[in-house]
Amino acid sequence: MTMVEAHVFAHEPVAGRYRLLDVLARETNRLWWYAEDLTTGRPRLMARTELPDAGADTARRVAARVVRTSEIMRLLCPGRVATVVDAVVEAGVLWTVTDRIEGTPLGELLDREGPLHPVRAARLGLEILDVLQSAHDEGITHGELSPGQVFVRDSGPVLVAGFGLAGATPAPRLTAPSYASPEQARDERVGPAADLWALGALLYTMVEGRPPFRDRGRPDATLRAVDRLPLRTPLRTGPLTRAVQGLLRKDSRDRLNRAVLRDALTRALDADCEADRRPAPAPRPRGACAAVRHTAPAPGRLLLVAGTALAVVTVVAGVLAATHRLPGASTAAAPSRTTATAAPPPGRTGDGAPGGATSPTPAPTSSPALPAGYRPYTAPEGFSVALPDGWRRLTTARAADHAYRVTFGAGRSPAGGASPTLAVTYSERVGPDPVAVWRDQVEPELARLPGYRRVGAVRALTYRTHRAADLEWLAGSGPARTHTLGRGFLLGGGRGFSLRYTAPATAWGDSAGTVALRTFLRTFREPGH
Repeated sequence: MTMVEAHVFAHEPVAGRYRLLDVLARETNRLWWYAEDLTTGRPRLMARTELPDAGADTARRVAARVVRTSEIMRLLCPGRVATVVDAVVEAGVLWTVTDRIEGTPLGELLDREGPLHPVRAARLGLEILDVLQSAHDEGITHGELSPGQVFVRDSGPVLVAGFGLAGATPAPRLTAPSYASPEQARDERVGPAADLWALGALLYTMVEGRPPFRDRGRPDATLRAVDRLPLRTPLRTGPLTRAVQGLLRKDSRDRLNRAVLRDALTRALDADCEADRRPAPAPRPRGACAAVRHTAPAPGRLLLVAGTALAVVTVVAGVLAATHRLPGASTAAAPSRTTATAAPPPGRTGDGAPGGATSPTPAPTSSPALPAGYRPYTAPEGFSVALPDGWRRLTTARAADHAYRVTFGAGRSPAGGASPTLAVTYSERVGPDPVAVWRDQVEPELARLPGYRRVGAVRALTYRTHRAADLEWLAGSGPARTHTLGRGFLLGGGRGFSLRYTAPATAWGDSAGTVALRTFLRTFREPGH
């Protein structure tokens, strides 16, 4: 793999459409260009990456994979991932076209400013970790993380580019081999641990001013060094030493996990805050420490069902984690041993409006930022979630053992059709295995519905810090056919919560539903949180 000089492509448009203007940044086997879209007149950024031994079919798959994966990540992490608008392959070279990014590649920033203070590096590391965590929760590994794929902005968190390249070709890594993990260097199957190694290498580079393993000119030589040579002892990591050394362990099983890493990075920020409290000749303003410590909340984890290569990505989430006491097979089904008019628990306000509707109670002011057209809602039961304008509480079902289900929606539907709803269910009799709850307790009830069909397998995952599982299904027929995805999660002590999103099958995965589901998952909080 070789780096092509900038002037080679500067005189002719790529794919007959994109005019290259100037080089923004370089790293091994990647070149970032400022460009112009001649069709729309819009400014673009274009990343040039060589594809070794890529035939026509492979090239098409790579381009489709990059666009598809980038779209999934854009929906998972709005404003945190580069928006890929096109990907084309010419003469064995992949050109990834993105919207213009108002930020500086981390590599260029380090070249210009030199090594960063460990506290600034910790903050950037937390922002990168947020994006990686959302990707890993959906089974996506970046695999190409490097300083050239992280853009540092003057305001707002970092932006990450380059999703979709890993595994697209037989090469263990396409770009920046200095940041490959040892398992990548050995051409083994990689997963989230490879991204955590790369994050450790980024933290090392940020504070030391050089990567933990230098580029040796040829990718194979660099990869051998990553695999076989010992780590150069970091000298400037300070409060980041534990995080850096814990991530850069050759055996992926020995590396820090995400929770321990987040704690270590947060402690690095806390250590700086403690330093601020000690007497100093020129103390910083009181608000400076809080500003350094701020990072955006981790984006919501969504189950994504991708269609064909460049098709619309369906993002869905929702649930019914409850037991047989509240099966909730459909919004029309009557819950067993429950009543929609039962009085709420003592000391709580009942459903004041006809049909169980109630006026929203403002949620805590610390709720995550909401998309336009959404408002925070806190239920009398104590949970909170953001709802679209026009949605209200439609029904409430309760059982004698404190279990309940609350269904929200707009209450409007086209003639003969269905309208989207969100059902929130709570139970204190949930089993210890969320997959088994869906499979053995809930699905037998769902199977009685007309037209019931499961979509895919019951899928185990982690929702925030809770054990969780997803079940997706279709039910009904004709214009009344619905598509649902449920996510159930355990709180411990037999307690479980769930969210279930149901929408018309014909509208499944449209843009409004995508925003709604992402918002439900990101903003839902159980009582006391």
